[in-house]
Amino acid sequence: MDGKPVVRPRSYFVGAAALIMAGVIGGLGLSAGLNLQRNSNATSAELAAVTSSAPLPESPFVSVVDKALPAVVFIDVRKRTTDAADPNDEFMRRFFGDGGGGTSRRQQRVPSSGSGFLIDPNGRIITNNHVVANSDEITVTLNDRRQFKAKVVGADPETDVAVIQIEGKNLPFLPLGDSDKLRVGDWAIAIGNPLGELRGSVTVGIVSAQGRTNLNIFGGTPEYQDFIQTDASINFGNSGGPLCNIRGEVIGINTAINTSGQGIGFAVPINLARHVAEQLVAHGTVKRSMLGVMLAEMTPEMAEGFGLAGQQGVLIQRVMEDSPAARAGLERNDIIVEYQGQPVSDMQKLRLKVADTPAGTKVNLVVIREGKRMPFAVTLKDKDDRTAAATPDAPEDDKAALGGLTVRSLRELELSKLKIDSGVMVTDVEDGSPADERGLQPGDIIEQVGQTPVKDEATFTRLMNAQKRAGRPAVLFVTRNGNGQYVTFRLDK
Repeated sequence: MDGKPVVRPRSYFVGAAALIMAGVIGGLGLSAGLNLQRNSNATSAELAAVTSSAPLPESPFVSVVDKALPAVVFIDVRKRTTDAADPNDEFMRRFFGDGGGGTSRRQQRVPSSGSGFLIDPNGRIITNNHVVANSDEITVTLNDRRQFKAKVVGADPETDVAVIQIEGKNLPFLPLGDSDKLRVGDWAIAIGNPLGELRGSVTVGIVSAQGRTNLNIFGGTPEYQDFIQTDASINFGNSGGPLCNIRGEVIGINTAINTSGQGIGFAVPINLARHVAEQLVAHGTVKRSMLGVMLAEMTPEMAEGFGLAGQQGVLIQRVMEDSPAARAGLERNDIIVEYQGQPVSDMQKLRLKVADTPAGTKVNLVVIREGKRMPFAVTLKDKDDRTAAATPDAPEDDKAALGGLTVRSLRELELSKLKIDSGVMVTDVEDGSPADERGLQPGDIIEQVGQTPVKDEATFTRLMNAQKRAGRPAVLFVTRNGNGQYVTFRLDK
């Protein structure tokens, strides 16, 4: 070596670089093939969660369904109807009218369906009256697909409850709960056969309200209403099925739906249904008692108008002749505040209590009359409907106007025909006035203002002016076509 640096040809360096690059690429390929790349901690945790074998917690509703579903039945009915429309519409329109548009009607035999549930091992089934009404033939199918022919034991349109019977062995049945212990917010599980096809369907929600009344139900509005409201989905075909609590006990009978909204369904409380069913089984019909009065809710505004602000109770607006109430001395304007020692604040609940009390029972009432509490003992009797006399037309006469009303005194002959002692007739109602907004019409008879009888036109004017000066609402007892009710509105100061 002579000490001079070795000069490499350029091709030498190019070749060396190529060899290095080839080695790097080969090493990466070998690493991938041997799966030597390490996963991140996040990826490992995700995979561990997906592949975990830990048991999932069981839904609290599984045990309810396991207990209840075998006793829920599908009811297939061949019934007589005069509605030429699709029979399924009957159930879909059970709320807020039928909207039938004037379709022609004729007698025909159509299929229909609903739900029900067994209440004892003897084959008794509770369902809705509207499910089995006018039935020619009833077929019951259990969840295990056994089929039976059924007969109607009894039906009660006034509560929309019916009992039917099948004959079979090893029949499952549901325990009945206590609907009086329900609270808004409690679990509610609806079971049935929606749409007549989706058998054994279960929906879950809560009790969203209680004591719903004055519901206009297509196909026959029950006279006695105390509905449970729930947001558990209820559809056509669920009618008659059970509404259960979280223990699997029946708390209501799914009965009605609101087709114009979602999350609103209604069920007959099981305590009411149980009482009705017991009478249907024992007698084939339901016996009810009566006081012999027409009642009205006493609103806060009405209580203020009577000078009883803050007082709760139910107002007697008419006492029927020769009724238990009349014989006991009850009068119109009496405010019932106690029934059998229990406070009274709801008209429908009082009607239910009276109806469910056996005829012949002497019940204790407390009423407020002219500001004083007075006790009464009334012996109830079997319910007896009465028809009031109609209101005749009469010519106009002298007029006096107040609160948008124009009235005239009644003649002796008119008082005699109406079977009342005093009153005035409405001859005109000013458009947009308080009286107009409350629905008063010409021909209405005003018998009293507040708790004072209206003898004539002058008395009416004096009493209305007194209410106006006191700043109280006008509370009028108004009769139309023989039916009386209280009407309340405020007067302009």
